[in-house]
Amino acid sequence: MEYFNAFLCGGILCAIGQILIDKTQLTPARILTGYVVAGVLLSAVGLYEPLASWGGAGATVPLTGFGHALAKGVRKAVDTDSWLGVFTGGLTAAAGGITAAVVFAAVMAAVFKPSSKR
Repeated sequence: MEYFNAFLCGGILCAIGQILIDKTQLTPARILTGYVVAGVLLSAVGLYEPLASWGGAGATVPLTGFGHALAKGVRKAVDTDSWLGVFTGGLTAAAGGITAAVVFAAVMAAVFKPSSKR
């Protein structure tokens, strides 16, 4: 059932993004940024944690999950480091994902040669 919930949750998030692309003038970059902000806001009001518990990877892997991780990190850092945690908490919480993205991008750039499409 976990796989089904993850598939359903991730599929709904992707379908919402596709509808936004098809029916609005929003650019994909703005939609992706909106997903991160939505994850932060849903986490702030306490709605994202139950969604992440139910949807598993379908909720934590998309960009809304990144926003949730940032918000959780800031909340934890503020509890321990006071107001300075506002600046450090998000980066600390997301450091693993950011590092993985940079490393994988560097590996792909080294393995594959870019070429222009004609």
